[in-house]
Amino acid sequence: MNQGRLWTVVKPSVGLPLFIGAVAVTSLTIHFAVLTHTTWFPAFMQGGQKKVAIETQTTAPAVLALNDATTVK
Repeated sequence: MNQGRLWTVVKPSVGLPLFIGAVAVTSLTIHFAVLTHTTWFPAFMQGGQKKVAIETQTTAPAVLALNDATTVK
């Protein structure tokens, strides 16, 4: 173990829970900050807004323009 001498100063029964607790608190703090300071994250967590399907033309615009030019008015 690279940092094995650390446990001669700090007992593992104190150091490990302290380290894991610090990681958990840091993670929760960062997630809370992202949730409260951005507009996209709450929408992402709620699944976002439903998109309405856009109707597409079945005929190409060039064909429509050709049909309009050849139509007798």
